[in-house]
Amino acid sequence: MILGIIKPYPSPLISGRGIDLDFAMLAGCLGLLGLGLVMITSASSEVAAVQSGNPLYHMIRHLVYVVLGVGACIATMMVPISTWQRMGWLMLVGAFGLLVLVLVPGIGREVNGSMRWIGFSFFNVQPSEIAKVFVVIYLAGYLVRRQQEVRESWMGFFKPFIVLLPMAGLLLMEPDFGATVVMMGAAAAMLFLGGVGLFRFTLMVALAVVAVVGLVQAQPYRMARLITFTDPWSDQFGSGYQLTQALIAFGRGEWLGVGLGNSVQKQFYLPEAHTDFVFSVLAEELGVIGSLATVALFVFVSVRAMYIGLWAEKAKQFFAAYMAYGLAFLWIGQFLINIGVNVGLLPTKGLTLPFLSYGGSSLVICCACAGLLLRIEWESRTHLGSEETEFSESDFAEEPSHGR
Repeated sequence: MILGIIKPYPSPLISGRGIDLDFAMLAGCLGLLGLGLVMITSASSEVAAVQSGNPLYHMIRHLVYVVLGVGACIATMMVPISTWQRMGWLMLVGAFGLLVLVLVPGIGREVNGSMRWIGFSFFNVQPSEIAKVFVVIYLAGYLVRRQQEVRESWMGFFKPFIVLLPMAGLLLMEPDFGATVVMMGAAAAMLFLGGVGLFRFTLMVALAVVAVVGLVQAQPYRMARLITFTDPWSDQFGSGYQLTQALIAFGRGEWLGVGLGNSVQKQFYLPEAHTDFVFSVLAEELGVIGSLATVALFVFVSVRAMYIGLWAEKAKQFFAAYMAYGLAFLWIGQFLINIGVNVGLLPTKGLTLPFLSYGGSSLVICCACAGLLLRIEWESRTHLGSEETEFSESDFAEEPSHGR
């Protein structure tokens, strides 16, 4: 079955041109992966030493996730984009199935009051990470199938929400407010780029703002986070503790940082130092210069992903283009929310930083998304997948063009 999916050649890794990849995008993603491994090693050493007796425990596990992520990236690069388009409905059903399973007692694993993981013997799977990507793939297919309807009618605009709203409801039942915001934000951006009129898009944004306000007010802990976010120092040893410790980390870092491995905040002052708040430890150890360089690397891969979508659109590969836009917005949403939380611009929310935070599901899915983007770029550059073009292996024997 798997061989049947990945068999079609040529591919970015196996073709007459040899390895034919967007090396700029690949270098950016590998740079983030490498930086993430270094920061996880540093940020988790104290916690790992106490919890397991081995200061490199989390680093070793993260390295395993990196290897799995690279494997996922290679696998997705081998699968034609047309295959993902055909499997859109199946993936959507799978996403719903995973989000239902995680809520079943005995299957879902509860951590810190949230049921977000399906536990196995040595690792956990976070269905929300998979569901977000599957929704992007499904919605890209919908925008291609119903392009005219989406642009001209209210029904074409509202139909995707028949799927999106129940999925958002399942995410909120875990609860996973951050994943819900990222998924709905990426979907809204895809609809806008798919041609939804400005009036309908503005109405959608207004309704989304009202919904967010209602959801925040519906749960006391969300209101507490919002109040604490506005003035964390008013309760710095209570509800504002995590944010104040993160801000202290930024303050200690100054311009050049205290040096790699020399963070004080990671020594049990800052909770979740190697997961949701790894950027704070990075800022403390590498300073403003290191933080801005990291943000610049994030901006580069995000903008590159958007350009990959633009190139696919110019090649008239609209499904690939919408999928690239959606994946880019998933990354952008998580970048903005995680870093915004770390610096105190947004209320505290448990959301990983793509490529950098400790967490197997997030890392593997990020790498798989990178593989999809690399495949999209390659197909748009070679025009493989365009409906009016047919290719044989001999067509790919020429030297590659380096126009990009």
